[in-house]
Amino acid sequence: MTAPDDRSHQTVQERAFPLIHAERVPVTAAFYERLGFTRLRQNPPEGEPTYIALARGTAELAVVSSDWPATRYDRPLGTGVRFEMFVLVDDLDTLLKELAGAGVPLLRAPVEMPWGERIAYVTDPDGNPVALAAGPHS
Repeated sequence: MTAPDDRSHQTVQERAFPLIHAERVPVTAAFYERLGFTRLRQNPPEGEPTYIALARGTAELAVVSSDWPATRYDRPLGTGVRFEMFVLVDDLDTLLKELAGAGVPLLRAPVEMPWGERIAYVTDPDGNPVALAAGPHS
């Protein structure tokens, strides 16, 4: 394997982020806001958004309408698990209680990992798994 040519990155910014396809963009964005993400902007600016940009520290993501793949690049939206989000948290137990109170489904109760983190899994409003981890790196 050869080293990448430094010139190939001259026009590339260091910023990249995933797009989360959602049936109800505001509802899914609100879920991620509960995990500490802050809304940066939405399109359209007024009315029902089809795109919401969020950030949490240096991490970014965008929630977009589930019709995005069909309208942008003529591909159907996949079914089943489309991605997994991994979020480090300070107090896993408190957050899980808050999420349970809001009706967020628990996929897997907290498990102590050999490297010292405790990890639990919930789902976002579109059924995608979200790992919540607390421990030495949080």
